[in-house]
Amino acid sequence: MAINLMRILLAEDDFDDCELFADALDEINCGADLKTVNDGEQLINFLTHCMESLPSGLFLDLNMPGKNGMECLIEIRQKEIYNSLEVIIFSTSFDSQIVEELRKNGARHYIRKPNEFSQLKKVIALAVDSINNKPGNSGNFELKP
Repeated sequence: MAINLMRILLAEDDFDDCELFADALDEINCGADLKTVNDGEQLINFLTHCMESLPSGLFLDLNMPGKNGMECLIEIRQKEIYNSLEVIIFSTSFDSQIVEELRKNGARHYIRKPNEFSQLKKVIALAVDSINNKPGNSGNFELKP
């Protein structure tokens, strides 16, 4: 019997943050396959080449070199093929106006990167659960541990 693994895509330019995310995902033991891209151009190229098998969820950093997270989100939401892609913003910055703009542009959730590993595991677990359950946008937009 084939097991369908959840496919997670992380768009993040900071190597240490990528490693912490991968470690947290491993520890929550959700059976996810993680792919990482390091900037907005790589993200769009990756999505273009996997249209037949999109990831279950995209964790998108806002502050990346070249094409930033907001630009990527807008580009993704302009293409109908990506409508089912769950986009979760994953960033250190927090500006309530930007967070509202992200929500309006089609992000599913916003996660402010926590400083503690235990908190990181909690918010990633919440996001993964949200992706699995797909309850719609009626839940909390900002995920907190």
